[in-house]
Amino acid sequence: MSTELDNRVSVVMPAFNVAPFIQMSIESVLNQSHSKLELIVVDDCSTDRTSELINRFVSIDPRVRVLNSKENLGGAGARNLGLEVAQYRYVAFIDGDDLWHQEKLRRQIDAITAQRAQISYTAIQKVDSKGRPFGATQCVQLEVDYNALLANPLIACSSVLLDYDAVGRPLMPDIRKRQDFAFWLKLLREGAVARGIDDPLTYYRVRPGSLSANKLSAAVYTWRVYRSFESLPLKKALPSFISYAWRGSMKRLNR
Repeated sequence: MSTELDNRVSVVMPAFNVAPFIQMSIESVLNQSHSKLELIVVDDCSTDRTSELINRFVSIDPRVRVLNSKENLGGAGARNLGLEVAQYRYVAFIDGDDLWHQEKLRRQIDAITAQRAQISYTAIQKVDSKGRPFGATQCVQLEVDYNALLANPLIACSSVLLDYDAVGRPLMPDIRKRQDFAFWLKLLREGAVARGIDDPLTYYRVRPGSLSANKLSAAVYTWRVYRSFESLPLKKALPSFISYAWRGSMKRLNR
């Protein structure tokens, strides 16, 4: 059985110009029923009140620390900055505008322990700019391996808890988009076990201007992951990409 020290979590939160949302995001982390955590907020050169709001939490909760990037690094660079200083066995990711259910970390730690997995991910509920849920829940398979993930990139970054010690404490590939997808593929290719919780314990904020709103750009980077990072031959990359594009279209039709 894991000890209390084994169960501590380093939460990495990249933040860039998310002043309207970051207070709710930070509170959703600090209010977790599993409270043995540190929250590493990486302020990626924000120009709004994001820094001010982060520092309010730093002053009142010793679990919160802030890292200020010297230049805008994007999602991968900001997350890697946090990963480099993460102290604990487990690592979780949450963007500075997303939210968590209060039981998320507890349930994921229990699942990783019970299933001898290294990656835990959850279903997603979309919320609007005011945090109100809308659309259908994005369900997940309870198990996914490397080949299944190629065709169905169902692991959302803000939903993940990693047994970071068990996977060797690597960094994310440094690309502007889809770095999390490339990261999960690398871990699975190297033998990690991923297990899902098909309950919406992660709330993904949909807002105008977010990086993931540009579907065409995301598709280009997905193709780049297949060909450049995974070095897939065309005969394998093309069916995986078609499956990815089809599933994305079905999600948009059903939202």
